[in-house]
Amino acid sequence: MSKDFLSYLIFIIALILSFVLDLFVFNKKDKPISVKSATRQYLFWFSIAIGYCVYLWFEYDQNTAINYLSAYFMEMSLSIDNIFVFVLIFTSLQVHKDNVGRVLLIGVVLAILFRIIFIAVGIVLVSRFHWIMYVFGVFLLITGFKLFFENQEKGHDVKDGRIYKFIRRYLRYTDVEPNGKYILQKNGKAYFTKLALTVLMIGITDIVFALDSIPAVFAITTNNLVVFSSNIFAVLGLRALFFILQKAADEFDYLQQGIAVVLIFIGAKMFLEIIHIEIPVWVSLAVIILCIGGGILYSHYHNRRKSKLTHHHD
Repeated sequence: MSKDFLSYLIFIIALILSFVLDLFVFNKKDKPISVKSATRQYLFWFSIAIGYCVYLWFEYDQNTAINYLSAYFMEMSLSIDNIFVFVLIFTSLQVHKDNVGRVLLIGVVLAILFRIIFIAVGIVLVSRFHWIMYVFGVFLLITGFKLFFENQEKGHDVKDGRIYKFIRRYLRYTDVEPNGKYILQKNGKAYFTKLALTVLMIGITDIVFALDSIPAVFAITTNNLVVFSSNIFAVLGLRALFFILQKAADEFDYLQQGIAVVLIFIGAKMFLEIIHIEIPVWVSLAVIILCIGGGILYSHYHNRRKSKLTHHHD
C-alpha cells in the first residue's frame, strides 16, 4: 500500500466517521445547539484537523504539514466570513431556531460537494495549463483589494438581493410557516417553503465562497492531498462554528480586512515566484495567523473603545 493511498484512505475514513457522528450524535433533530455544546463540537473537529496535520508531518515532511496548516487556517477564516452571510440569510428569512441545525447540515454537505467538484476541476486545469495559476493570482489580488475597501457597515437584507427576487419570481413559493417541511401541498400543487428557499440561498453562497477559496488554496500548495484535506476539514466545523459566532456577527468588524490582506499576500506571493523570490512556507503560515488573529483582536479592541465612548457620552 503506497503512502499516498494510505493518506487518502485515512482522510476518507475520517470524513465518513465525521458525518456519522454529525448525523447521529451531534445533530439532535429539532433542537437548537447551545454555545457550550457547539464549542465542544468545534474543538473535536479542530483536533481531527490538527491530528491529520501531525500525521502529514511524520509521514511526509514539515513543509507538507505547514502547507496543510496554512491552507486550513486560510479556509477556516473564509468559513467565518461565510458564517456571517448565513446569519444574514437566517435572520432575513426569519428561519425558526429549531430548523437552523438541519438546514446548516445540508449547507455543510453542499459546501463539501462543491469544493470536491471545484478542486477536481482545479487539479485538471492546473495540470494542463500551468499559466492558470497566475489567473488565480490576479483573481486573489482583485478579490483582496475589493474586500479590503468594501463597506461592511452598510446594511444588507437578502430580500433586496437579485438571487432572492429571482427565486421568488420563477419558483412556486409559499410564505406559510413550513413547520420543518421543505415542500407544502396547496390546492393540489407543490410549493417551496422558506426552508427550501434558505437551502437554495445557502447552496448559492457555498458556490460563491468555493470560487473564492479554491484559488486561495491552490496558491498556497498544488499538493492534491493537502488541497482536498485542508478544505474539507475546515468546512466540517462550519455548523458548530455558526452556533458559536451567530450572536457575535457584529463583533468582527475588521476580520474582513485581515482576510483581504491574506488574499493579497498569497496572490502577490505567486507573482514573486516568477522572479525566483521564494517565500518560505512558515512565513506564509505566520502571515495568515497574524492577519486573521490581528483582524479579530483589532475588532475586539475597536468594539471596546466604541463601547467606552458610548458610555462616556451617555
